[in-house]
Amino acid sequence: MTQDPRSDGQVPTFRSDQTDVVKLAAALVIVTILIGTLYVGKGVLIPLAIAFLISFVLSPLVNWLARRGLSRLLAVGLVMLTVGIVIAGIGTLVGSQVRTLSAQLPTYQTTIRTKIDSLAQQMRGPGVFDGALETVNTVQKEVTQAVQGSPETAGVSKVEVVPAATSPFQTAKDWLIPALSPLATAGIVLVFVFLVLLDSGDLRDRLLRLMGGNLHRSTDALDEAGTRISKYLLMQIIVNVTYALPLGLGLWYLGVPGWLLWAVFAAFMRFIPYIGSMLSAIFPIGLAFAVDPGWDMVIWTTILIVFLELVSGNIIEPLLYGTTTGLSAISLIAAATFWTALWGPVGLVLSTPLTVCLLVVGRYLPQLQFLETLLGSAPVLDVPTRIYQRLLADDPDDALTIVEDTIEDGDVAGFYSDTGIAVLRQASDDFLGNARAEHRLRVANGMDLLLEDLRADYPPPAAGQTRPRIACIGGKWEVDSIACEMLSHALSLEGLPATERREGALTSRYVDKLDLDGIEIICLSYFSRDPESSIRSFCRRLRQRWPGRKIVLALWNAPETLLDPDQIRALGADEVVASVDEAVRRIARMISPEIAEQALIADAPENDAARVEALLETDILDGHARDELDALAKRAADVFNVRFAVISAIDADREFIVGQSMELPGELTRDGTEMIVMPRDDAICDHVVASGETLVVNDTERDPHFAEHPAIRLWHTRFYAGAPLTTNKGHVLGALCLLDTEPRKLDDEEIELLGTMAADIVAVMTGEEGEVPEPKPEPGSASLGQAVPD
Repeated sequence: MTQDPRSDGQVPTFRSDQTDVVKLAAALVIVTILIGTLYVGKGVLIPLAIAFLISFVLSPLVNWLARRGLSRLLAVGLVMLTVGIVIAGIGTLVGSQVRTLSAQLPTYQTTIRTKIDSLAQQMRGPGVFDGALETVNTVQKEVTQAVQGSPETAGVSKVEVVPAATSPFQTAKDWLIPALSPLATAGIVLVFVFLVLLDSGDLRDRLLRLMGGNLHRSTDALDEAGTRISKYLLMQIIVNVTYALPLGLGLWYLGVPGWLLWAVFAAFMRFIPYIGSMLSAIFPIGLAFAVDPGWDMVIWTTILIVFLELVSGNIIEPLLYGTTTGLSAISLIAAATFWTALWGPVGLVLSTPLTVCLLVVGRYLPQLQFLETLLGSAPVLDVPTRIYQRLLADDPDDALTIVEDTIEDGDVAGFYSDTGIAVLRQASDDFLGNARAEHRLRVANGMDLLLEDLRADYPPPAAGQTRPRIACIGGKWEVDSIACEMLSHALSLEGLPATERREGALTSRYVDKLDLDGIEIICLSYFSRDPESSIRSFCRRLRQRWPGRKIVLALWNAPETLLDPDQIRALGADEVVASVDEAVRRIARMISPEIAEQALIADAPENDAARVEALLETDILDGHARDELDALAKRAADVFNVRFAVISAIDADREFIVGQSMELPGELTRDGTEMIVMPRDDAICDHVVASGETLVVNDTERDPHFAEHPAIRLWHTRFYAGAPLTTNKGHVLGALCLLDTEPRKLDDEEIELLGTMAADIVAVMTGEEGEVPEPKPEPGSASLGQAVPD
């Protein structure tokens, strides 16, 4: 209760928990109404759902014909006519097989009786259950006699109810209605499919209007749902056909009658999740039992079906499907149960596509994001959080399993940089807040076990043969020292022997005991967000006791403003790093600057001579396509919202900027083309040419390899992304480059889009389509989810 300042009385106010209860109750009421609507309106909704799914399959073909110049009406009619002819042809063949099989079924009765009699003969004789069966039969007879002979039943006459005769009209009605109902549903589905394909654009507009809100988000939701479901159904058709063809041929070879019928039946039944494969296997196995007097045909038919199931499930499906639907295994089973309960067997068939739609809606609509959490297979916690949670739960074994799965190609330094430090950052943030003493101890002990196992699994090369030249010292807390262990291990793996020192009270006695004789570089590790005073004091004591050493600050959790080189020098340090990867590169540069300078020069690819020849054949260096390439560079800068973009071409010894979105400083050619030109060794794009892969540098100041690069200094940029301009023969002519004066990141979709725009530029330069880098599949949390292309 709160006092109303405008009156003498008190007025009640709702607390937050009461509001939450009301919201929960309203949500439950809405869900109940929706489920009831789905159940009551299934007569209309089922044909609509089937029609939409069929239109998802046929829509790409209709769009392809429409892009070839056919009218939309003619394209839809042609596609549906083709599908109808195919279905009619298959139906005719299947019908002929059914008639032949029906005529032969009576001849199989003798074989069936013979096998059953043979089994009965084998089952005769004294057995362990004979006595029990005889006892049951005796009791049953005595009960029957007692009931028939009891006084209550004596003299009772049996009454038989004779139903009234039905009229011919009623009989016809009883037969026709069940028979015509599927035909009526099929007709409705056919009409809906035609209308959806014919006017898909208007239907999309209406759905966008209903969804409302952010037009970009709604468009992405519809695009993703349509793409996922279309590819899922198309791949399902291909998988079923690749299963049915060898099944039919195998049954024909084994001599099973109706082999074409069972192949087609299996192709359709496999659309039913979980039970479709088992149902399709019953009939050919049962017929093999009826046809062959022996058991060879039954055994070989069973082996054939099991073999095809294994091949389809473990080879064909993973090969054709790129990733999962995004649905977890539990949500797939729950969805199948839910939709089957609502709509029966049809709901089981539609369960996966309908649930995918719910998942996509939950991904793009903030109000329904809980659907993505409940249904999705993608991890709801990132890798650092999962490892940190396992440590909090005192489960270091599971944490180590996650670590081993995360480390790719033995890149331990990359794991430390991307994941290990993030785990420690969470531990540091929770140290004085949420964590209890027990939690802190579990994290410390768990990290000790993880690092011990990693050092054992990934020992440094020639360990113990070289005296350490680098010392990593914890700044203040134990978490700082754990980061030192990671950094020391990463440096040693790169051939930079390092040792670590634990944190301690900053006293003269502690500094004297650090034992830094022979050490050239001291790296101080801090997770504190405001470590300035500690850094200043520590650096002053180190300079006094161990003069001549270079000091590098590893500030894992500091704000961006503290990473300024001038401020770091004012604190008494020489360099600053913010990640393990940066620390390894910067320290390597400090120890061997000549090697680091050489690393700035990219190695020429093996086909460099042929690549240069391919570039010269395009005549792009004469400037004839300059205006078009400038426009494409401007478009790239606008699309990615960066400061500017350039298109480079690299010959044997120089880089030419053949397209740019704005005027840039640099040396120009003097042949009238007015292109910016620089030596090939000074071109950052040469690294793209050398690798043939997209290069992204999120922050050049944090990347020692490129912080002092001539091109970076020339244009004062802090972000670089370059996609190779690759011809269809594999020659990299140059790169499409995005540059910005602020640090940035590109996600996987943006990197893929950059590659697509690079291919368009290759088409302008060569007149041929360029190569688009293939996107990498998104990982899922479980391999049990039903597969669908990404």
